[in-house]
Amino acid sequence: MKITRITSHVLQYDMPERLGYSQQYYDKRTAHLVEVETDTGLTGWGECFGPGAIARANRGIVEGVIAPMILGMDPLDRDVIWHKVYNLMRDHGQKGMPMQSLSGVDIALWDIAGKVAGLPIHKLIGGAHRGDVPVYGYGMMLRPDMDVASMAALFTDEAAAIRDAGFTATKMKTGLGPKADVRLCEAVRRGVGDDFRFMVDANHCYTTSDAFYVGRALDELGAYWFEEPVAPEDHDGYRELRAGLRTNISGGEAEFGRWGWRAILENRGLDIAQPEVCALGGISEYLRVLALCHAHFTPVINHVWGSAIAVATNLQLLAAMPPLPGGLHPWEPMLEFDTTDNKFRDLLLEEPLDIQGQVKANGGRVSIPQGPGLGVTPDRDFIAHYTVA
Repeated sequence: MKITRITSHVLQYDMPERLGYSQQYYDKRTAHLVEVETDTGLTGWGECFGPGAIARANRGIVEGVIAPMILGMDPLDRDVIWHKVYNLMRDHGQKGMPMQSLSGVDIALWDIAGKVAGLPIHKLIGGAHRGDVPVYGYGMMLRPDMDVASMAALFTDEAAAIRDAGFTATKMKTGLGPKADVRLCEAVRRGVGDDFRFMVDANHCYTTSDAFYVGRALDELGAYWFEEPVAPEDHDGYRELRAGLRTNISGGEAEFGRWGWRAILENRGLDIAQPEVCALGGISEYLRVLALCHAHFTPVINHVWGSAIAVATNLQLLAAMPPLPGGLHPWEPMLEFDTTDNKFRDLLLEEPLDIQGQVKANGGRVSIPQGPGLGVTPDRDFIAHYTVA
């Protein structure tokens, strides 16, 4: 079997409202799918992390750099392909967009391998430790041109709606400044009540001192984790925050490959690791990173952002994730689910995953796809409709 063609599909549409996080506001939803075709007729699908212009740049890397390296190779030689591509790109990008681009290709190769074997990816990894996973819903995105009091009231209502929709936990965004952000965190706690789990994602907008200010408030509010409180390069800041706060410190979505993850884990700055499979190097590298995390006794809750391909990929990985530590009632990972408008997640597949419907019907849990490979099939007419040049 040989790889005959690799195609990037960059999809985009105008969102119904402008949303934001600590780094920017955006009004377009983008997804970057990778299709790998073979001479047997089998096709694999993957996804590259990165919005907007990043997706277009990654398309150039996938089709202009990676594809010429691996056309004609056996798609089942995933590890050979991974290291060939990484080694040839090493001088030009050990992190960032080259790794995001490799991720989409690698996921597609795993999808092909599952289809060849007639097995879901979690079986290729080693089997399912669980048949379904709990889901947390994130929302409470920043809105432009809205004062703090109005946004706090909105966050209270949104948080309550996510809880009432059946999700097991919720996550909010911050980024207005430490004092305003504490008001937003208080509003979310009011919305979900005293006993419901909520998390806070700062998208690395704080200095260490400002992160301590917000983090101490989160300690009092009983937040479950404080995500990306400081810049991903600030390993010392992560370690100081972990040592000084009761709230769990999480992060890692902006790290790439086993070498970057080794430095994070050896620094002991994370209570919870959040690798992004569509960015760090695909499933092949994710499994190595997961092993590193567990070797450092650091639990993992995958970062998930993107289309139904990203969601299906993560469901396969969460099924195959060993419990850490083991026991009658082991610590359990969760699936991250963006509750804001996302046609590329909800409508992309011939048979939609219907995460929200499953959450409502199954006590906050969603089942693992059992079909071969990723276990899902994209709708080509949908892709053609939303593809942008």
